[in-house]
Amino acid sequence: MKSFPVHTIDSAPEKSRSSLEALQSAFGIIPNIAGATATSPVLIDSLVGLFGKVHGGSFAEDQIQIVLLTDAVVNSSRWPVAFHSALALQQGISSADVDAIRAGHLPNDPKYAALSALARAMIEKRGHLSQQDMEQFLNAGFDNAHLLEVIAIVAASTITNYTASITNPPLEEAFKQHAWTRS
Repeated sequence: MKSFPVHTIDSAPEKSRSSLEALQSAFGIIPNIAGATATSPVLIDSLVGLFGKVHGGSFAEDQIQIVLLTDAVVNSSRWPVAFHSALALQQGISSADVDAIRAGHLPNDPKYAALSALARAMIEKRGHLSQQDMEQFLNAGFDNAHLLEVIAIVAASTITNYTASITNPPLEEAFKQHAWTRS
């Protein structure tokens, strides 16, 4: 299997450096997935731009983490599952809800369950949602704009999930306690 470097700001291609600087500013570190993604300036710039829009959208950060964690589990992407497990817990999501998603189940919180179910359906059905999928989401208190915004979150997570599967970046020490493998 081809080995991919985990770039730093200094080692990254010139056109990737501003995106890595933005991520370092946002997280205080450059996550290894971003360092690997920086091999392609187009991909890292796309990721940073889309994540900026997602995290500036109408969902609260805990809700975004529900979608990102669900997507990582559905896509069987180990690095993002560990990373988003840590971020979800930091956002105050209960360990029971995080564990449920990691096990492929819905969280107990009704709004989180609606978000997780919609994210799972979007990936598994490749966007071909049923009327029931959409109604369950809307009946949980979300609106049509939220429904469409979830597409952006899924798109952003697809970039990291697929990149992690291809590049297999090492898991940072801070996230090792959340290491995951599909059972």
